[in-house]
Amino acid sequence: MDMIQERPGTAALIAFVLGLFIGLFALGWWLWPVQWTDAGPQHLAAVDQAQYIRTVAELYSYQGDQQKVRDALGGWGGDVAACQLAATSTDLADASRLEAVAAVVNNQGCDAISSETPVEPTTTDDEGGGSLNTVWLLAVLLVILGAAIWFVISRRNSLMAGDGGSPRYADIPDSAPVISNSDVVTTPLARFQSTYTFGHDSYDDSFSIENSNGEFLGECGVGISESIGTDAPKNVTALEVWLFDKNDIRTVTKVIMSDHAFFDEALKAKLAPKGEPVLARENETIVLETASLIINAEIKGLQYGTGTLPPQSFFEQVTLELSAWAKQGDYDEPDIVGRVDEIMNY
Repeated sequence: MDMIQERPGTAALIAFVLGLFIGLFALGWWLWPVQWTDAGPQHLAAVDQAQYIRTVAELYSYQGDQQKVRDALGGWGGDVAACQLAATSTDLADASRLEAVAAVVNNQGCDAISSETPVEPTTTDDEGGGSLNTVWLLAVLLVILGAAIWFVISRRNSLMAGDGGSPRYADIPDSAPVISNSDVVTTPLARFQSTYTFGHDSYDDSFSIENSNGEFLGECGVGISESIGTDAPKNVTALEVWLFDKNDIRTVTKVIMSDHAFFDEALKAKLAPKGEPVLARENETIVLETASLIINAEIKGLQYGTGTLPPQSFFEQVTLELSAWAKQGDYDEPDIVGRVDEIMNY
């Protein structure tokens, strides 16, 4: 799941390759292979094609039915193939019969063909067509693979340039963070966007926070905190937004509650151990602060679901924008002396 969110291009390429392998090899060539029907004489193997033409020539020598010869050999180069066989035959009678059927088809015979048309070996699908099809197939696959690689590279470049896509690591907050202490000097790091939609019961987005040198600083994310009712999919009444700071060890969490949940004292008390409760309101900015990091989680969009449950009790859609800043300063190794039980019981 994290790979799909953080590297959508790579995930798409892997899915494409797996789908190509299953569809082409497993289904197309093994389980449900293509079966040819109604093949013409030109599709026969060289030996079978020669036997076919000689059979037609022998029948003509007994019956003398020219129309049957034209039906059997006309339209696909049967006269040329007959002349090829006649030219290599050591049996004079056989060669004569073959030349006779060729003359019936083209009204000229093999002399005209040898003087006007270069005589080349007859090519069948079994001899040359199969190889040609394989070459074309490999060429198409290479083109598709090249297009997929180009898409992944373009996608990565566009993400780094900030041209669409979500989440984006290259987006930088364009304003100072909302915090109580305005004297704190901060450096903008990244901005991520996450959207919960009704029915996404496994919703759990997480984002790695790094500085300009690629050094890992922490993580932040959003996930489902609580749902109400017994319906499936879940009726999510609270989301939790969290921030982990490697210089602080602890994880700071705040619970974004629906209007119904926020004013339901029993439900509010149940969620209290998870984090500070916050009433979900559009354009509301939720501040999470640790020793060296600050996250502003702004509710960009909020829509409640409707149904038999109380009004404004569960979310239809919530869009959050998480902006990350680093506090300037030097930080030693996190002090966990005397806090092990607190950390382990979180």
